[in-house]
Parts: sequence; structure tokens; C-alpha cells
Amino acid sequence: MHTEHLKGLISAPFTPMHKDGSLNTPLISPYYEMLKANGVTGAFICGSTGEGVSLTLQEKKETVKAWADCTKNDKEFKVMVLVGGTCLTDCIELAKYAQQAGIYAVSFTSPFYFKPSNVEVLGECCKEIADAVPEMPFYYYHIPVLNGVDFPMINLLKYVAGKIPNFAGIKYTHEDFMDFLSCLHFQNGKFDMLWGRDENMLSALVLGAKGAVGSTFNYAAPLYYDLIDAFNNNDLKKAQMLQQQSIEMISLLGKYGGIATGKAYMKLIQLDCGEFRLPVKNMNDEQFQLFKKDTEQINFSSFCSRQSSVVKADI
Repeated sequence: MHTEHLKGLISAPFTPMHKDGSLNTPLISPYYEMLKANGVTGAFICGSTGEGVSLTLQEKKETVKAWADCTKNDKEFKVMVLVGGTCLTDCIELAKYAQQAGIYAVSFTSPFYFKPSNVEVLGECCKEIADAVPEMPFYYYHIPVLNGVDFPMINLLKYVAGKIPNFAGIKYTHEDFMDFLSCLHFQNGKFDMLWGRDENMLSALVLGAKGAVGSTFNYAAPLYYDLIDAFNNNDLKKAQMLQQQSIEMISLLGKYGGIATGKAYMKLIQLDCGEFRLPVKNMNDEQFQLFKKDTEQINFSSFCSRQSSVVKADI
């Protein structure tokens, strides 16, 4: 199966919630329009940022349907869904549902309670799901900081090559640049390697990354396209400065409690996605006001995503 290598910025969207914690799927259509207006080329839904592990199987299906409905006439915008990582039966069911709905690709992360004992077992888990939807591109989601599974991905590629025809590539959310480069070069660059660490994108560009998946692309896509343009134009000083802006923005995530701070950034660009579900902690009103002041200090409004601007570049 020949798989397209994706380029540009692919967002990892937040799953919109009402105040009572229920899904707010009507917000997904304007969310998609905002991403398109800022040059984002796709969406990786129900992942870490999308609280996939906190959604029921039915809620994931509702989220898939909402994204499929609003993007069905846009073949250039690639939507992929993280189907899960613990119950393979549920993963297969969601993958088949995504295929029927018209989603572009599926992704899977390692089981993280009963963990695979070696890369071969992980490869067999991938095969179980990929074989259920043989016409869809399948991506493995490598995020050892959250699932605790840290096999070298070059070993996974070596194992699945020839065994899983629709294995398209890896969403690589880790800092092992040696392993990432080896994956990029494996079998003459056959597999699509999507970078997943926004705060060190510049380093990945140097190695040859062409596509990236990230949460901060939701609310700061112009910043990263400016960074990409500077790199492509050999203006490394400017690219470094823009990466530093990204780091300062991302540092506020940690200062105000972690991943939930991303939804606070979304409020600042006038797309209120609600709050994260437990066990993730959300900031209170007082903290939000302090957060807003900090975003003014880093001039967030000068590089944030906007509802109507159009910016686009290829990595």
C-alpha cells in the first residue's frame, strides 16, 4: 500500500466540552474552519490533547462522526483518529467505525497497563488493528512519557516492514533524535515520520521532518509556519528566535498545571472548548487572570491563530 507522506502542521485538537463535561460536538465544525483558516493541514483526534483516554467508546464515535461530517468534502485535510491502546477489541471497533465514517487514517498507541514485553508483541498489537482496516493508513503513536513503553521505533519498523501493508508511519512524540533519524532513513524513507514535540520542532526540521502533529498548532499555527519559512530560507537566527517564542509559550503550560492550560489558550482565541475531565486539573478563575497577564508578556496575540487569517507553508 502506497501511503502519502503528510506535510505541514497537523493539529491535535481538544475535544470540546460543555460546562457539565459532556461533549460539545457542534463546536467541531467552526473548530475545523479555524484550523483551515490558519493553514493547518489535518487533525489527529482523540489523542492525548483530545482526552481520548477519558472518553467512552460511544463518545469517541460521536467525535469521529462530527469531524468526518465537517471535513467530508475536503480531501486535502487529513483526519486521523487515535483508536486507543488498552482494549484491542474496542480499538478495532472504533477503527472500523472510522473507516465507515470516511476518516483518512487510524492510529494506535501501546497498551499501557499490561504492557507488551518486547517490540515484537507491540508489532502484533499493531497488526491486529491495522488488519481490521486494510484500506486505511495506520500510524503508531510513540509517546513513552505517557504510556511508559520506550522501545526504539527503528526496531518496530524493522519488525512490521512486510508484515503490515498499511503501516504508514509513526507519530513520534519523544526526544530520541538518533532513533527518529534512523526511522526517517529506513528503507529509503518509506515510512511517514510525523514529529510530535512542538518545543523542539527546529531540531526535527534539521533532520528532515516534513510533517508534524502538535497541540500548540491549535492556537499558534502562524508562529510555527513562520519558523518553517525561516528555516527553509536558511535564516537560522530567526528560526531559533521563533522556536524560543514557542518554548516560552509552552512553558506556561507547566506553570499553570499542564495539558489543561491548552484549553485556556483556546479561550484567548475565542474558541472555548470547556475544561478537561478528571483526573486532569483545570485552573480556577484567579489563575486564568494571571495566565492572561503572562500571555501578554510573551506577546501571544502577535502570533496566535486567528479566525480568518490564512497562512500556509510546507515543512
